[in-house]
Amino acid sequence: MVSITQYNLDKIENLLEELGYKVRYEKGNFKTGACVIQNSKVIVVNKFSNLEIKINSLVQLIRDFEFLKENLDEKQWAFYKSLLKTND
Repeated sequence: MVSITQYNLDKIENLLEELGYKVRYEKGNFKTGACVIQNSKVIVVNKFSNLEIKINSLVQLIRDFEFLKENLDEKQWAFYKSLLKTND
């Protein structure tokens, strides 16, 4: 499991940005801590969620997407693969 730190949240955000997604923090009334806006590359994270929920929500979204290795450098690809192996 990925440790719950601001550093890891920043790494996840950087990974998503590298893949063309924009991460925004907004107040909202949605069940999870994050959602994708209708097939766009914008991810909205509930800014009132705690750090653990933010990280777990973004990791869950990453697991739902499919990315190509060519879009990431080696470090980012290794981090991406580690997120896929994470068990909740």
